[in-house]
Amino acid sequence: MDSAISDARTPLGASADNGLKIVVVGGFGVGKTTLVRSVSEIRPLNTEETMTQAGASVDDIAQVGGKTATTVAFDFGRITLDAHNVLYLFGAPGQERFWFLWDRLFSGTLGAVVLVDTRRIDDSWYAIDRLEQHGTPFIVACNDFGGPVRAGADVRAALDLDPHVPLIDCDARSRESAKDVLITLVGHVRARYATAAGARGELV
Repeated sequence: MDSAISDARTPLGASADNGLKIVVVGGFGVGKTTLVRSVSEIRPLNTEETMTQAGASVDDIAQVGGKTATTVAFDFGRITLDAHNVLYLFGAPGQERFWFLWDRLFSGTLGAVVLVDTRRIDDSWYAIDRLEQHGTPFIVACNDFGGPVRAGADVRAALDLDPHVPLIDCDARSRESAKDVLITLVGHVRARYATAAGARGELV
């Protein structure tokens, strides 16, 4: 298992005093590990195991050709927002047999990214349902796998997303694209909490 934490690419600033937890969820093989790897300013911790024939009866790999390893616990990375705020990224395992880990990963989470492969959109239902049950703010990011682009309205309708949930396209392999995903999530979370505070008559 590749679970060793390697040396950091970027040291954590001495003024950073606010750690914000983000979870990346989604179906099997949608690119969660890739997104964490591409955006993390440290070399991420990965808990990947090589996929073997023994797992063929439990993991449906028919639509994720070329995938040779899979996350069995979680991925972890880090990115600094500004002098005081740091995002800690946790990539959740996608297979159903590891879903029992999700509740722990959701604990203390600021918000979540639901990563979607639009060729297998039904695989995203469980993640969205669990986040809604937990009351966790989230956005949906459609990962680019090189096929035809599905219209945002069609994806929103297929996932039955509330109008306030942001839906964006991304390329999990691109650091800039992955950063845009996180920026969108943080903006959504801030807007949601500002709205809630305003409804309570609090100053934001």
